[in-house]
Amino acid sequence: MSTDLTLYGYWRSSAAYRVRIALNLKGLAYQQVPVHLVKDGGQQHSAEYQALNPQELLPLLVDDNNGGVRIAQSLAILEYLDEVFAVPALLPSEPAKRAQVRALALHIACDLHPLNNLRVLQYLTGELGVSEAAKDAWYRHWLHKGLAAVEAGLVVFDGCLSLGERPGYLEACLIPQLYNARRFNCDLDAYPRILAMAARCETLEAFAQAAPEVQPDAQ
Repeated sequence: MSTDLTLYGYWRSSAAYRVRIALNLKGLAYQQVPVHLVKDGGQQHSAEYQALNPQELLPLLVDDNNGGVRIAQSLAILEYLDEVFAVPALLPSEPAKRAQVRALALHIACDLHPLNNLRVLQYLTGELGVSEAAKDAWYRHWLHKGLAAVEAGLVVFDGCLSLGERPGYLEACLIPQLYNARRFNCDLDAYPRILAMAARCETLEAFAQAAPEVQPDAQ
């Protein structure tokens, strides 16, 4: 078990939430450094944090056991963790299944989540002057477009988790997205496969300990 991992994150960041789940699934010890996405104009824009991560985004993983390497972007972090700490694996061993998992996770992280991310919503209501009602309509539109595709894609797992009886890479991306959907009071009844997968994960310790409300910087 490594004790040399540091995760820069924010309790409500769904991307950081993904990484917390992955770290917990692997049983890895890590310390957290909170970076508030709203306070002080967004602490991710501070000179101190920019020096660590020029992308000015969360999360960021620092591995002091590997020369202090800094890894940005949540999916890159998940891939890194799976390569450096191989057991238990986050991805299936069979290439086709592994590709199917990656495809759904990428759809969540790269197609769905960015359109509903904090900086996009802030731009809509700030610079563009969009009303709160219109912003929420935007959120729900892209959420449902994305989740409908995930729901259809889950048919290949035949009611199982992505690793059979065990969650991994896919679930680490899916559960935070559902958390966000529930925050915005989105109706999820059209997604029984997603809800069934989530129900099997959310009571597990790895997911419960990664939940936003139990993080040290939760407000």
